[in-house]
Amino acid sequence: MLKTVAEVMTRDLITVKRQTPLGEAIKILAEKHISGLPVVDDAGELIGIISETDLMWQQAGVTPPAYFMIFDSVIYLQNPINFQRDLHKALGQTVGEVMSKKPITISPDKPLPEAARLMRDRKIHRLPVLDNSGEIVGILTLSDIIREMAASQS
Repeated sequence: MLKTVAEVMTRDLITVKRQTPLGEAIKILAEKHISGLPVVDDAGELIGIISETDLMWQQAGVTPPAYFMIFDSVIYLQNPINFQRDLHKALGQTVGEVMSKKPITISPDKPLPEAARLMRDRKIHRLPVLDNSGEIVGILTLSDIIREMAASQS
């Protein structure tokens, strides 16, 4: 019988809010040895995810998009909107400025292989788990799936 997301997900959630200082979120990630945190609004609704990848902009910085000029016109070879978004992440001071918005989610009753395929195909490391009312009830991470795989080998 296939396990469900609910049987494998992490239930003891640590969440942060949009206005949480970035330094506080970084400290939580480091102390708890986790790679991402759900971001919730004042009503507890999921509004984003802050992950190690989001934080790398702080250290790595941003490279302006390549462009060339013809007469008095600048033609960008990449979308300058992406540069603006990345720059905002690199300079952000709060979770809300750096987080990834509109995270992909899953419901707790979904089979674990479906969640694993979704994570593989979308190249994501965590899936917030929402119940039927939209409340966040857990998070499924790659580590959760690997632990389940190891347990099933025993």
